[in-house]
Amino acid sequence: MTASTSAAGGRGAGPQEAGYEPDPHRWRALWVTLVAGFMSLLDVTIVAVALPTIQRDLNASPAQVQWVVSGYALTFALALVTAGHLGDALDRRRIFLLALSGFVICSAACGAAPDIMLLVVARLAQGLAAGFMAPQNSAFIQQMFRGAERGRAFGFFGATVGISSAAGPITGGAILALASGAEGWRWIFYVNVPIGILAILLGRHLLPRVGRSGRGHVDLPGVLLLGIGVFAVMYPLVQADSGGIGRMWWLFVVGVLILVGFARWQLRLVGRGAQPLLDPRLFTTVRGYAIGAGVGTLYFIGFSGVWLVFALFYQHGLGFSPLESGLAVTPFAVGSAGAAAVAGRLVDRLGRLLTVCGLVGVIVGMGGTALLIGLAPLDIAPWAAAPVLFLGGIGGGFVVSPNITMTLRDVPVRMAGAAGGALQTGQRLGAAVGTAALPGLFYLVLGRNDDYRTALVTALSAALVGMVASLALAAFDWQRDRRMRRPRRECPDEIAHSPMHARQT
Repeated sequence: MTASTSAAGGRGAGPQEAGYEPDPHRWRALWVTLVAGFMSLLDVTIVAVALPTIQRDLNASPAQVQWVVSGYALTFALALVTAGHLGDALDRRRIFLLALSGFVICSAACGAAPDIMLLVVARLAQGLAAGFMAPQNSAFIQQMFRGAERGRAFGFFGATVGISSAAGPITGGAILALASGAEGWRWIFYVNVPIGILAILLGRHLLPRVGRSGRGHVDLPGVLLLGIGVFAVMYPLVQADSGGIGRMWWLFVVGVLILVGFARWQLRLVGRGAQPLLDPRLFTTVRGYAIGAGVGTLYFIGFSGVWLVFALFYQHGLGFSPLESGLAVTPFAVGSAGAAAVAGRLVDRLGRLLTVCGLVGVIVGMGGTALLIGLAPLDIAPWAAAPVLFLGGIGGGFVVSPNITMTLRDVPVRMAGAAGGALQTGQRLGAAVGTAALPGLFYLVLGRNDDYRTALVTALSAALVGMVASLALAAFDWQRDRRMRRPRRECPDEIAHSPMHARQT
């Protein structure tokens, strides 16, 4: 595939679009990127079930072992936008393969870590590698697919994002159940090594080669401003278990001010015709991008934290093993997997309505789960809630996949990496808020009345707030889309006629 081929594209374009020749390896290449993406996202949650074992085996403090999870999430989020921009400017195939290689090496280092400090360092590096790999996934879809095929490909990508979050607890529980000995937790990291090596070998053969775009300049002030701003916002959240929010609340203010400065700097670069790290016109002129990013961020605030809350309830409140705890939430993952694959075929026809229906399904599913666990006898409550949790999973499959498709499908291919990185940064920030707030609320209620059931119901009710806010934004976009009914364009005039765009093309 040539550089000119990769720059073509747009919604509704058929396989015979001028300048576009379908890559014969595109579907197999997609599965390589999805497997790699699944590993990187799964590692956000899979480790949570092994934390007690890791703490005992490495004689670590609770604050130290928490960094095994939070440190990975932090460096993951810090890398996304810069990595996406570098993929657009240089060579996303090379960056993807180098990042995947780094992820495999760091996974092996995590598994072999002799003490908690080396494990934390390896996890920080592993998160950085994952952050460089993740935005290339959506960019490859923009590059390799057009028209209805792009919707299907984003459907599979959305399924990967949604399922990886829900599948972490059961996957970690299964590995701990199969691995014998006190150090069985190490296989949670080792399992990435053979899968990653196979993905590297296949990726070298299948991923499309693209000529350098000639945009090698990197906005270093933008990189620093964005990195410091995201760090300042996320650091108190990843330290929430040790009182980080109360002690470092001022970092939120600092982070917001720095991010405002970053936005002003990007606008200044655009005004001078220079190349920004993240083009602000993605949010102002690319149809659906700003709304989609908001919908995704709000949804992940409510969605991400519920799995930690479920794990706390089932393992500490009901005495479930990690595997049993994972099996109890499997209906959501099953429903989400099936719905996401179907959603990729429906999104062109239904548009934002599909997201609205999906959010209604998630809200009904989670609300019904909270109601049944609150009322049913505890010995049957998890299994009585399984059908409504399955319904919530179907709704979730209709949220993540279509929202990613509608958010990114009109983005110019040359900006696909940065756009995908910014979208995932919002999702990671939302996930950080959710995973800090919901378990914190769970423990707060538990400390007052020592009632696990009430603590779970309260936390799930709080999660619904984020989902309802996401629904309100999606419904607004759906109604606006019905009123406007204007054709979508991949590259808005404001970008297409800009001095920067003219130099790039």
